Amino acid sequence: MALVLNEEQQLLQGTAREFLGANAPVAALRELRDSRDPLGYAPTLWQQMAELGWASIILPEQYGGLDFGFLGLGVVLEETGRTLSASPLFASAVVGASALLLGGSEEQKETLLPAIAAGELTTALALEETHHHRPTQIATRAERDGDEFIITGRKTFVLDGHSADKLIVVTRSSGEPPASSGLTLFLVDRDAPGVTVERTIMADSRNAANINFDQVRVAASAVIGTLDEAWSVLEPVLDRGRVAIAAEMMGLALEAFERTVAYLKQREQFGVLIGSFQALQHRAAQMQAELELCRSVLLQTLSAVDDTPEQLPMLASLAKAKLNELAKLVTNEAVQMHGGIGVTDELDIGLFLKRARVAIQVFGDTGFHKDRYATLCGY
Repeated sequence: MALVLNEEQQLLQGTAREFLGANAPVAALRELRDSRDPLGYAPTLWQQMAELGWASIILPEQYGGLDFGFLGLGVVLEETGRTLSASPLFASAVVGASALLLGGSEEQKETLLPAIAAGELTTALALEETHHHRPTQIATRAERDGDEFIITGRKTFVLDGHSADKLIVVTRSSGEPPASSGLTLFLVDRDAPGVTVERTIMADSRNAANINFDQVRVAASAVIGTLDEAWSVLEPVLDRGRVAIAAEMMGLALEAFERTVAYLKQREQFGVLIGSFQALQHRAAQMQAELELCRSVLLQTLSAVDDTPEQLPMLASLAKAKLNELAKLVTNEAVQMHGGIGVTDELDIGLFLKRARVAIQVFGDTGFHKDRYATLCGY
């Protein structure tokens, strides 16, 4: 496999960089944060993204998609990481679309996927129930009641959960935690009776929510996939999400690195540019080496989603673990090399550090994925 982008993918990346630089710079995130925008993203920007085809990149043409492949989506997400763009792209076009594509009925696909592709419908995965990523530690219950199900439980850290039109809720319909069997996915309207949404203000201004389900009734047709067998759908969906968030982290790491190198070339200390200090050169060289290594891992994993899905579990954990470490290293060093101003709100570099800290926790931190990778390798 060639670890380079083809001409079409390079063109898509260039277009995304130009569009986001003009329409969604880091200053746009600051404005959303400072105004306490109730939606957390600009609807006009999201519609423009959808018109560019970003919400439909991975979807088949029969559902209004471009069928451009996951690698194409990855280069777009990398550019959104560079500008810390706020949009439902990850929650809807990656996680929600993947859940419906891999597990949805034909009726669900025909009804919902074209709406996602057009940017008219947003989704959010309601999974986590603790402060750590434990995808099978599910206590939220779904009890059958005639032709309906009653959902009761509480979810935390639901990305874009406060604004999503539909929630994809991971429930336990049989068995006990932490068994992977007995899980079921349900489509639930965010404004359904019994659903209470509490938006949370994250350190990085990423949109998230805590959601409570109090005797929420849904029809049997709301099940995604097969009752009690959601893990066969949920696991590949999470892996797709992991590689997608890794692509976003690659973008923020690249941007933080490039900004830091530019600063080293202009900041003077003791009458000389600090970029001439050998100790800082060595640290910058280490970051450059890690960036190149992680780029190879990321490109291979993005390609595996479409080409070799049997390898995705191992590669997704490898990519997420490596990008977690990269984002932490680069943003730490960026703040250190900028000095005291690096931790002030005046400078954008601190926003990249905050985004990295939250992204590291999305769908598994480094410890989780090292353990999973070792388990998949037979250790």
